[in-house]
Amino acid sequence: MTPDHSLTGLAATELRRLIGARQLSPVELMQAAIARIEALNPAVNAIAATDFERALASAREAEAAVMRGAALGPLHGLPLGVKDLQDTAGLLTTYGNVGLRGYVPTQDNALVARLRAAGAIVTAKTNVPDMGAGANTRNPVWGATGNPFDPTLNAGGSSGGSAAALATDMLPIATGSDTGGSLRIPAALCGVVGLRPSPGLVANDARPLGWSVISVLGPMARNVSDTALLLGASVGLDARDPLSYAEDAGAYAALRPADLATLRVGYTEDFGTCLVEPEIRRTFRARIEALRPHVACCEALPLTLDEADQAFDVLRAEAFVAGFADTYRTAPETLGPNVRANVEMAATITLADRAWAHLAQTRLARRFAQAFEQFDLVLAPVTPTSPFPWTQLYAERVDGQATRNYYHWLALTYVVTLATNPALSLPCGRDEHGMPFGLQMIGRLRGDAALLSAALAVEQLFAGDPTLARPRPDLGALQAPRPELRSIVTHPPLTGGAAAEAGLRPGAPV
Repeated sequence: MTPDHSLTGLAATELRRLIGARQLSPVELMQAAIARIEALNPAVNAIAATDFERALASAREAEAAVMRGAALGPLHGLPLGVKDLQDTAGLLTTYGNVGLRGYVPTQDNALVARLRAAGAIVTAKTNVPDMGAGANTRNPVWGATGNPFDPTLNAGGSSGGSAAALATDMLPIATGSDTGGSLRIPAALCGVVGLRPSPGLVANDARPLGWSVISVLGPMARNVSDTALLLGASVGLDARDPLSYAEDAGAYAALRPADLATLRVGYTEDFGTCLVEPEIRRTFRARIEALRPHVACCEALPLTLDEADQAFDVLRAEAFVAGFADTYRTAPETLGPNVRANVEMAATITLADRAWAHLAQTRLARRFAQAFEQFDLVLAPVTPTSPFPWTQLYAERVDGQATRNYYHWLALTYVVTLATNPALSLPCGRDEHGMPFGLQMIGRLRGDAALLSAALAVEQLFAGDPTLARPRPDLGALQAPRPELRSIVTHPPLTGGAAAEAGLRPGAPV
């Protein structure tokens, strides 16, 4: 089957319009998506388990619904990639973990169920790090995901499979999740859009700590309008998630670009605390200067958030012990070094440490709230470095300084996680190494629609300039399979402490 690039490269909003107008068959679209996956996935390994037979059957049902004039959902007939951390009924869901390589859920998680109800067709699972721990998508079940712009490099994580599948037009929409930057980082490294929504906007019935705000589910797509389309189908109250709330999906369906001339923009290269490579700073400054003439004001935002690293250490460890402590006690060999390191770190944390971390997070969130009294939008880089080889577990040094642990290099995104503000990664050209550059756009808490509107305006502004527009990978260079990506990435033995293996120092004061 030859991929139909004229279909798979179209925006999700356009594909949905054509389906609704009876100008495109959902079956034809699904066949094109499957062919695209079969042609290009061997080069990047973005796709985990597939559900092609059921997907084609669902596409035939979707076509029949169109032809009989039935009411159609906002995602009707669109192929959907689901991150392999999210349960899908009847479809293998491994979490990238050896202990779950045979797990087939009996029901969808809340987000997948909502998207199916909106008409999306689950087509495949997308690759993740083991249990989603880390920003390098590699695991012992499916192997590693390569960056579409250079498959020897990191695609980011933990939603790396979703980002790579979108960048190569295998799928028009995909799901993700974000704790320390897992929606934003792979989107930035692969040249697509990833949105970390406000906590509770997208219900999560699988979060172990129901009141924790650091982990959220969210959309990924190739442009801002497609991201808004997927978000609109994702929102809504769910009694199983105490953070969830009702939201009018119409605000996302009717998204319009903001008037840039009225926007007050603040920016920061490092939040006063994050390690950032000089070349990333230079690329970021160039984007700020390109935007400056078009907005009401564009000013440096003086922030020094030096409590963020330690606060995130504690809150992240708290979430990991809630999710994995039982497995750590009974089958530690099934957990990767990153997961084990977080659980071990939690053993050293006291109640006083936890109280301090929550207080520090509150102070940080209030500083962001104060900043948004002056600005409508805050901009920062997404990642501190260009993509590195996927064989390297994490960035061990940034700007000549050693990172504290396997996730310290993600500080530009986890600072915003702690603030809980919605944040979007917008592809804005390439960095000095020729790889995609992501601009982190941060909005007011629960101002997700306004953030998307501002991102749409910037996307349209930059679209006409090849140095600023979304970059596209060379698909011709992705024709050759890369079997090394599929090789099993084995876990090191649990000797000497998993924390040492992952670069964590559990005894460090918090």
